[in-house]
Amino acid sequence: MTPKAVAVVFGLYGIINISVFYVNYLVFIPRFLNRKQYKLFALSIITTLVVYGLVKYGFGLIFSDIILDRMKGESLGFWKYFLNTFFITLIFLFLSTVLKFTIDWFLNERVQRDLENQRLTAELSFLKSQINPHFLFNSLNSIYSLAYQKSDTTPEAILKLSEIMRYMLYECNDNKVDLSKELQYLQNYIDLQKIRFGNKAFINFEVLGEVTNQQIVPLMLISFIENAFKHGIANDPHQPIVLRINVEDGRLFFFIQNKKHSHNRDAIGGIGLPNVRRRLDLLYPGKYNLEIRDEADTYTCQLSLVL
Repeated sequence: MTPKAVAVVFGLYGIINISVFYVNYLVFIPRFLNRKQYKLFALSIITTLVVYGLVKYGFGLIFSDIILDRMKGESLGFWKYFLNTFFITLIFLFLSTVLKFTIDWFLNERVQRDLENQRLTAELSFLKSQINPHFLFNSLNSIYSLAYQKSDTTPEAILKLSEIMRYMLYECNDNKVDLSKELQYLQNYIDLQKIRFGNKAFINFEVLGEVTNQQIVPLMLISFIENAFKHGIANDPHQPIVLRINVEDGRLFFFIQNKKHSHNRDAIGGIGLPNVRRRLDLLYPGKYNLEIRDEADTYTCQLSLVL
């Protein structure tokens, strides 16, 4: 193929075919197809096929020795050449339409994911915002009881509460915190409850396994302990609250059991556990197992969590 033929076939006709591609991609699809003006879109496509077919045939006449003439002296007539260019133009129109729909689909999927992530972030922020007032309400009630009784342990309880609130305000802003800090937070809460009960709160709290640099979503476990003190019996030395946390092979196993009040069969109550369930669904999808057994005299929660 001569340099002139290469310039005409790949240069001139390449520019024409690319222009077909982008006219459909940038003009027809956004203006007509995306707006569901299907008749105008179909009319634009038909007009493009005819106009570009005539334009190509015009250039074919100008460069007839390259475009229209065949081997052995046979020359392509108008209709044969027009049908040939018709299908080539149609291919470029089809490719531009497929590309436009593919890109729009991926962009729409990304927008939907972003919107979903924003919705989940807002929901998590709301769920987390519920925890602080819920916890603070319960703790202030406890300290109020001590103050009302003029207990000497009131200053110590206020100090414990300040340590707890400092953790909640300054340490819990990240998505995850060190497991060791979360466990210390739980210990402070338990100490606060013991003060409220006048050191007559009985709870067997043990941590098994090796706590090193594992991380956990903050404030995930506190609601279980809150409910054990709120709805259970904590002042029975023969049947104390049992709290056991085991860290093993990248998993956390949480177990808590408390004796129930005979007059309080609704051990769940409040917003605590529904809040925890929702946060687990959002933050540990497919990575946790929560079992709750509400029996006649005892209430048990077991949580298995992939850290």
